[in-house]
Amino acid sequence: MPVLSENSPVTFRDKLPEAVDVAIIGGGIAGICTALFLARDGVSVLVCEKGRVAGEQSSRNWGWVRQMGRDEAELPIMMDSIKLWEGLAGETDNQVGFARGGTMYLADNEEELAEFEQWLPIAEQHGLDTRALSRSELRKLLAGAADKWCGAICTASDGRAEPFQAVPSIARVAQNAGCRIIENCAVRSIDTQAGTTCAVITELGRVRANTVVCAAGAWSTTLLGNLGISLPQLVVRNTVARTGSAPEVFPGCAGSHQFAFRRRQDGGYTLALSDTLEHFPGADSFRYFFKFLPAFKQIRHALRLRPGKDLVARLFPQRRWQADEVTPFERTRVLNPEPSPWAAGELRRRMVEHLPRLAGVDIEESWAGMIDATPDFVPVLDQVPGYPGFYLAAGFSGHGFGIGPGAGRVMARLVQGKPPGYDLTRFRFSRFSDGSPIIPGPAV
Repeated sequence: MPVLSENSPVTFRDKLPEAVDVAIIGGGIAGICTALFLARDGVSVLVCEKGRVAGEQSSRNWGWVRQMGRDEAELPIMMDSIKLWEGLAGETDNQVGFARGGTMYLADNEEELAEFEQWLPIAEQHGLDTRALSRSELRKLLAGAADKWCGAICTASDGRAEPFQAVPSIARVAQNAGCRIIENCAVRSIDTQAGTTCAVITELGRVRANTVVCAAGAWSTTLLGNLGISLPQLVVRNTVARTGSAPEVFPGCAGSHQFAFRRRQDGGYTLALSDTLEHFPGADSFRYFFKFLPAFKQIRHALRLRPGKDLVARLFPQRRWQADEVTPFERTRVLNPEPSPWAAGELRRRMVEHLPRLAGVDIEESWAGMIDATPDFVPVLDQVPGYPGFYLAAGFSGHGFGIGPGAGRVMARLVQGKPPGYDLTRFRFSRFSDGSPIIPGPAV
């Protein structure tokens, strides 16, 4: 299935309403799942997507639906999320491509294995089925793989899904529940009255809404910046590829610090480099440098700085505009970066090196996505301070696909004033400005 772009057909074209209870900015997995659970609660919802539903990172990710290795604050939400994935698979005749095949973190040496095993007490505390594997146990689970790894940790109950098809399928479920979804409908601004959110101003017109949820992914900092709200967020490029039909090596997701792979519903594998995150510096790189410094140190082995072709535009981005002006969201309908030629070639080399059983399998397509990250690799799930009725669900830092249904249900509860069901202290917006130390969680 081809990567979505601004030239892809428009498939969600509901009529723009005059008013709704909740307007959601962004048709990625967080926005669509929030809309689904709100609609099921009888709330009138509109999703405004500037380009295509799941056009960006929600369709370009690795497709892992994992509990293992999560930040401890995320884990309870993720454990519920994987159950929601199973339910969505049943509702859609498994158009989402969900399957439980397990996840493995593969250790190249004893030091890495000890690092992975530090997560085992968290798994045990939450009743998760994660366990350590010896080299001999690993050989039995990885058919035809190179004998490179000294051991692993494995969570058999983890799953996988198909990013290209999952979110559009969930969006159709949301439509059937009463949600309206409109592509090519960028939100230019938020309107307030007496300090309270009252409407969204879209390129197609104004829609009254008592509550607005920003789930704009990599664009969230830009949108909030026009409102005078500072959200520390940077993006990195990751290149991914898929093979043709291939012999089964492992039925789920597996990865080391160098190479990651996932079995696909179509019988191939999705491949990625675990040690290559490309950042194209811009104004926000300098603006938020010190907030991100702990994160930079944690991922220094993987971070690659690239100049890119649009350096001047990144150094001097458009910061402000009026509601009647064309915005950055309309100029770039779908963030569709070119895959790294080096990374695409390296994926082939590492596939043969790590999985010799796949040596004769062709790589049929490669693509790239821009991953939005916060300084602690944990999303914001909160009302924006000082903006009653305005909520944020963004900054999932490369692991939002799996937790998307759970995060959507959390946001649906929050905007209705219901107990979210989890301790959301770790996800508060104010952690970036209240003097709290920034402690990065797991980066993968």
